[in-house]
Formats: sequence, C-alpha cells, structure tokens
Amino acid sequence: MIYHGGNIYAASRRTGIPPEEIIDFSASINPLGMPEGALRLIKGDTRRLTHYPEPYAEGLSARIAARLGVGPESVICGNGSTELVYLVPRALRPSKVLITAPTFGEYERACRNAGTADVVSLPLESKQDFDVPPGAFIEAMAGGPARTKACNTAFLCNPNNPTGRLVEKAGVLEIAAAARSMGCYLVVDEAFIDFCPAGSVAAETAHNPFLVVLRSMTKFYALSGLRIGYGVFHPDTAARVMAYKEPWTVNTIAQAAGAAVLEDAAFEKASLATMAREKAYVEAGLAAIGIPFIPSHANYYLLKVGRSVEIAAAMEKRGILVRACSSFAGLDGSHLRVAVRSRQENERLLREMADVCAHL
Repeated sequence: MIYHGGNIYAASRRTGIPPEEIIDFSASINPLGMPEGALRLIKGDTRRLTHYPEPYAEGLSARIAARLGVGPESVICGNGSTELVYLVPRALRPSKVLITAPTFGEYERACRNAGTADVVSLPLESKQDFDVPPGAFIEAMAGGPARTKACNTAFLCNPNNPTGRLVEKAGVLEIAAAARSMGCYLVVDEAFIDFCPAGSVAAETAHNPFLVVLRSMTKFYALSGLRIGYGVFHPDTAARVMAYKEPWTVNTIAQAAGAAVLEDAAFEKASLATMAREKAYVEAGLAAIGIPFIPSHANYYLLKVGRSVEIAAAMEKRGILVRACSSFAGLDGSHLRVAVRSRQENERLLREMADVCAHL
C-alpha cells in the first residue's frame, strides 16, 4: 500500500479531533475551495442522479477538448487522474518503464499491476533541488550510459510531486521529441499544472502519438471528493487506451461540476493571485523560523526539517496534518511536504511548526 496525504478521517480516529476541525496541509488543494458555480450545481441539481451518467463523459470530454484545441476523440475522462495513471499502463503494456525519484508513488504501482517487471529509476539530486535534467532523462530513456535496453514508457510528473519543481515547456518538448524518435511513450502528469499553466504541453499531443498528458481537476478546483481528471492523447493512442476503459467511472455530478469550472475564468484569476500572495507569505515565514525549503512552482513546498515523522506526529496532535515524505523513493526521514492554504491557516502552520521544532 502507498500512503498519501489528505486522510483526515484516519487522523481523526487517531487523535479524537473531529474531521471538520483538522487543518489539512498534507493534501495540496486550492484554499479558495470549489468555484461557487460548481457548488450551486452540486447542491441544486440532483434530479439526474436517478439516471446513468454518460458512459465515457462524452460531453465533458468535448468541452475539455475545445478548451485545449484538440479533437474530442483525444480526451478521456476518469475518476480522478489516478484512474488514468492505472489505465495507461494497462493499455500500453510497457516492458520497461522509467520513473524519477522522488515522485508520485502510484506510477510504479500502476506499472507493476499491469505486469511491467522492469521499472528503472532516475535519481534526482538534492543539491540541484531535485530538478529533472532533460538530457539525463533522455539518456535514461535510451538505456543509460551503458545503453542497455531502452525504455518504452516513461513517467514525468510536472510540476513534480513532492518537490514542486517544474521542467520548463521547452525541456518537456525536447524529452517528448526524443521519446517519439525512440518509440517510447512519455506520460506527463500535469496534476498541478493549473498553478503554472504556461508549462502545459497538453495541446502538443495532437502532433505526437507518443506523448500522453494527464490532468487533474481535483487540485486547482478543489473537487477532490468528486474525483475528476482526464488524459489528453493523440487520437491513435486514445483509441488504443479507450479499448481498456471501463464505462460510468465518472459520476453525473462530477461531469457537470467539471464542465462548470471550465467556464469560471474569474475563479482561475483569483486563485492564481491568492496563491502568489500566500506563497510569498509562507516563504518569508519559513525563512524567518529557519526551515529550509525548495522553491516551488506549485501550491506546496518540500521542507528539509530532520525528524519529519516525529514533527508530523506532533503537528497531528495539534490538529494540523503535514506530509512526512520518507515513503517517497529518493527521500529520507528529513523531509516534509506542506500545502499553501489561507492566510489564517498559514499563520497557524508557521506558528505551530516553529513551536514543535523548538521543542523536539
């Protein structure tokens, strides 16, 4: 089992603190919450729940495609982007997969479940802020310096989880071009790209059958409980993946809410402005209390604290969840990941972190 942040229910059972009183910095969700239009829809439009949803969320797929400038046949919606993380290896059947370390743990699990025996890791350097060098990534895809068997699938989380580091668009396209030339599928997970939208390569899938882009609507639009995400593919690749796709995995309310948030430009603008302001506040606060952090392009930070498990446990007792990162390959017990939330919550995080670190 892979452990993730965001489990306020388990934390409530451990501490006796009601879930609604827990402040969750372990899951990186937009502090503004879901857009008002989606919230009104969820509260008011329940009549359609007696009917099946569209089997493959065809209407939502078409709206996403129009927004991205690709054909509707190129978009596959899922029960969160994690469904697509598992669907893609099941459909593509990779024999050798490249994954960076550290990164999201479900990539390897999905590939192992699909029967991939050969999963290789590209270790990222702490002294380089765990950045992904495009040249090193391409070399690893090709089999490494020894030119052993080349990979036929590679996963790139961008911005990376848990580091928040972004490979600039030109670098991703360089990797994608190399992947195409060697017949390797490049799966770019853009779950947090809405916080740095200029970095997306989703529209480029139309020109590259070996490029796959996964997107989440649960982070930026705070729809985590509804579970909604999608993949963008070249039409030929999409047809291959759709052959393995189960119907009805995206419920009626999730489809409607997903369509509603796509139209809310004001929410997007407000979210980016809020995040820029709060990130500056959190960075200044972390520096003031002497906690090193990696500069992030996303809505979370990787902290170097030492004794992360003990700190996370002490914070939990105070009703605040942070993510100890020792379960990430490539990280040890000295890293924490914290989300960026509202000003009041960020103030409390910094205050409690300073106190806990001073007394451990």
